Amino acid sequence: MSSVFTRDLLRRHAAARYWPVWLGLGAMKLMAALPHRLQLALGRGLGRLYGRLDRHRRHVVATNLRLCFPALDEAARARLARAHFEALGMGIFEVASGYWAPRARLAALGEVCGLEHFDAAAARGRGIILLTGHFTTLEIGAGLLALHRSFHPMQRRNENALFNEVMSAERARRTGGACIDRGDLRGMLRVLRRNGAVWYAPDQDYGAQGTVFVPFFGVAARTITATSRLARMSGAAVLPYWPERLADGRYRVHILPMLEDFPSADETADAARINRLIEDWARRAPEQYYWVHRRFKARPAGEPPVY
Repeated sequence: MSSVFTRDLLRRHAAARYWPVWLGLGAMKLMAALPHRLQLALGRGLGRLYGRLDRHRRHVVATNLRLCFPALDEAARARLARAHFEALGMGIFEVASGYWAPRARLAALGEVCGLEHFDAAAARGRGIILLTGHFTTLEIGAGLLALHRSFHPMQRRNENALFNEVMSAERARRTGGACIDRGDLRGMLRVLRRNGAVWYAPDQDYGAQGTVFVPFFGVAARTITATSRLARMSGAAVLPYWPERLADGRYRVHILPMLEDFPSADETADAARINRLIEDWARRAPEQYYWVHRRFKARPAGEPPVY
């Protein structure tokens, strides 16, 4: 067991409301020990079951795909939706491997391309904003990257105290950097000013504050502008990267050169630029993007809801 699972943790989270989480964490530890191909096969089955049982998420995925891929016919979108739910199921096993697979085994599952861009950004001495999107391969991609370079994960606090504590500890253990709460701007700036790297994904709807409506797959999407402000206040390099599951079941993490002329004087243009980047990645592996999120839940004034 990982050192995070201590007697003190068990004592503080022994109440019955935590028992399902303990069972889930134990199952994930076991999942990480299974052969990789078996993990993927079981994950595909689990994802198909989830897609059949969760009518609400099935509706969200279908709506997102209809909005983002209008050129596809209904049958093609249905196939893409099924592939996405399979990717979600595989993603559960990939989270387990990203946290608890032995380093040598994890390293054998994939590769990281573009580490020279990470090193060039670090040589500037002003920090790195690791810009990415929400893909089903997010956690295993972060695990692969962490085998080569340290960084600080940015995360949203989970309502379940046990799950939040374990995930924070495991992410920090894996990446070599303490987790930063999504709303902790000062904490992010402190890390960047020490020339640290911060994992950062701005492609979900986090509320109205500090946002603009810019296109994502040709649809107006409420998008945060904090990426520009963080880069401007810290002077950090914005380094795009994204993880991908390949056809053979292995993984590739793509690190791109740091963005030039970023931030600009126009935060709206910057937000649109980031959306175009993430859209391009999502088009390359469309089943692996996180379509269960209601990306278009907020609409510009006068537009009807889409979900």
